[in-house]
Amino acid sequence: MKLNHEDYSELLSRYSEFRISKLQGRYLQEQHVLDVFKSLSHNFKIINEGHSEEGRIISSFKIGSGSRKILIWSQMHGNESTTTKSVVDFINYLSQGLKYSQFLLERCSFIIVPVLNPDGAHYYTRVNANGVDLNRDALQQTQAESKVLQAIYKKFQPDICFNMHDQRTIFSAGDAKKPATVSFLSPSYNESRDINEVRRISMSLISSANSVLQMFIPNQVGRYDDGFNINCIGDYLQAKGTPTVLFEAGHFAKDYKREETRKYIFIALLQMIMDIAQDASIRPAEAYFDIPENKKLFYDVILRNAILNEKPTDIALQYKEVLKGERIDFVPVIEKTEHLPTYYGHKEIDLEHQPVKTEDLKKLTVGDVLSSFKVNDNVFVI
Repeated sequence: MKLNHEDYSELLSRYSEFRISKLQGRYLQEQHVLDVFKSLSHNFKIINEGHSEEGRIISSFKIGSGSRKILIWSQMHGNESTTTKSVVDFINYLSQGLKYSQFLLERCSFIIVPVLNPDGAHYYTRVNANGVDLNRDALQQTQAESKVLQAIYKKFQPDICFNMHDQRTIFSAGDAKKPATVSFLSPSYNESRDINEVRRISMSLISSANSVLQMFIPNQVGRYDDGFNINCIGDYLQAKGTPTVLFEAGHFAKDYKREETRKYIFIALLQMIMDIAQDASIRPAEAYFDIPENKKLFYDVILRNAILNEKPTDIALQYKEVLKGERIDFVPVIEKTEHLPTYYGHKEIDLEHQPVKTEDLKKLTVGDVLSSFKVNDNVFVI
């Protein structure tokens, strides 16, 4: 059973049928998440696996009856919510009896933790309530959330792990003038970044997903840096002998809410799980290394050919994501003021060598917020 281009095109066209519409945007409201969990629990067993440092419940879904055991967790970093949306969409997809879902439920057993760091999700921070990056706590396991994940892992003994993240808008897929909409990593298991059978399995799954994604987002798939750090959960698990794939949800043009990206994460996840369900043959490692490594070639906005503080320059701005009430504001902050011929902007404005002025006419420098400015009599809002 192999999914082809038409199958995936149909899934994308029908995505609204299983997309959890209550979860959208970058900030997932806690009550909305809990409401969705409650509704999904009518079809699949939901388990209270433990509590966060501030006492919030960490829930998992136990799904399927097959022999191939798959552990998935998302939002280990609280401000990385795109993959949570994709994972919950996947649970809903399985619950609705759509094409291939019964096959997967019979072949695979899943434990899925949609939000591992509920405190960080609530505050929209990368770290947990104690200010600890959970993806640097795999070895010492000092935090409640880390202990919960490790307890699930030890009890379940998965065959494969999927570690789901978001990445910043700065990344390109290699040198291409394309954002890395989806990136992957087969983590290293030692300092030498050697390839053993465990790592080869995760490489093969990534290569398979890449072959599908190239049909829909060509040249927008990247490969994340594989420097070894035993404190990172992926490196830690691969060193223990469990193939682990790191997902990174990135930028798609004009999609700062990442509603398009969530679909491509879903597609990649589904393709990998189909491979696992069918015991697909292992692809050569070269196919993994054919995926271009991520480079930091993008800014959110570049003002080209500006005059700033009486000097010619380009102005690069990066959005700072700020939680305001129950929404995320994207605040443009000056990141660089220099000529940037080898960098790209997701949005670019050519100011044609005109001076940039603000209402208060103050001098602007790196670190300043630049939400709007004047060029001659024209007002630009970023």
